[in-house]
Amino acid sequence: MAWRFWWTQVFPRGTHSPQVVTWAMVLDGVMRNDEGKAERIRIWRVAWLSLALFLAVVASGQNTSAPRMGQAQVNCDSQIRSTYLLGPDDEVEIGEPEFEEPANKTARIDGNGNIQVPLVGRVPVAGLTVEQAEQELNKRLSTYIRHPQVAISIKELHSQPVSLLGAVNTPGVHQVQGHKTLLEMLSLAGGIRIDAGYSIRITRQIEWGCIPLPNAKLDPSGQFSVGEVNLKQIMDAENPQGNIPIFPHDVISVPKAEMVYVIGDVKRSGGFVLGQDQSISVLQALSLAEGLNGTADTRRSRILRLDAQTHQRVETAVDVKKILSGKSGDVPLLGDDILFIPSSIGRKTALRAIEAAVQTGSGLLIWRVP
Repeated sequence: MAWRFWWTQVFPRGTHSPQVVTWAMVLDGVMRNDEGKAERIRIWRVAWLSLALFLAVVASGQNTSAPRMGQAQVNCDSQIRSTYLLGPDDEVEIGEPEFEEPANKTARIDGNGNIQVPLVGRVPVAGLTVEQAEQELNKRLSTYIRHPQVAISIKELHSQPVSLLGAVNTPGVHQVQGHKTLLEMLSLAGGIRIDAGYSIRITRQIEWGCIPLPNAKLDPSGQFSVGEVNLKQIMDAENPQGNIPIFPHDVISVPKAEMVYVIGDVKRSGGFVLGQDQSISVLQALSLAEGLNGTADTRRSRILRLDAQTHQRVETAVDVKKILSGKSGDVPLLGDDILFIPSSIGRKTALRAIEAAVQTGSGLLIWRVP
């Protein structure tokens, strides 16, 4: 019957809700009933009006959030579809409504650059973009399917380089396969060092699309998308959205944190990692170092600060004894400052040893400020 043909076009197989099936049964009963023409017409009108109202409700519910989600996906993936060239070992998902169930087929591109596609067999796609591959499959399937609508999505990429720089235990270029997240890449690099800063910068070639971070922006050249993630927040699972997917040729930079060094006759000497935008004073630094030893000569303490122009450290005398007694104001320390608390040993010999230790990083413990 004509109404059944219309029904199958509006509601393809597998999309019927229980309510739709109910209305199908009502309509079928009305059309089959040969008794009581007036009654059939009345039931028909009621059923048709109710079905129309139901369809309107369904349509309004389906159009609320899906388009926005789709638009966000297009914004980040459109560059990949139009620029990335498919190659051997890439895994793709091929969807076409007329395929036998399941409608979405997963296929891996073989060493010759071919994928196996229902109805048409092997199709060469290596060297094509996703959009070009879709066009090629539509062309070949048109012999078997009227107006084919192939959709291809990349499920897994073959081995691609990702660079990790800065305060990670194994910096360098890492060859990765498949989808990886930011935390997975940091794990592949051996984790972060204790002197790592509190932010991570990700730089991505614009051909791979935008970085899905609120602070992402283009660099001055317009060729790279750059975004930053708060390291502490993703490590503590406070911001799971910051654990973004990583794409081929991404550069992940973990800057070294600002540090101050407390060296000499203190209970816990070493370098102390400062928090983001955190400053520290002499008394606070001594507190982090758990205080002075009894043999400390607090009147002859020194701050060694690196001069930006000469790249040499300049000594500044500081009387810690007066600061402790309240007779002198506390002194702020800058990043990379060295607070030296001498003892009864020779001061010049100690200073030379400290300078060498800070420059090489040997023999110094690094402490992270909570």
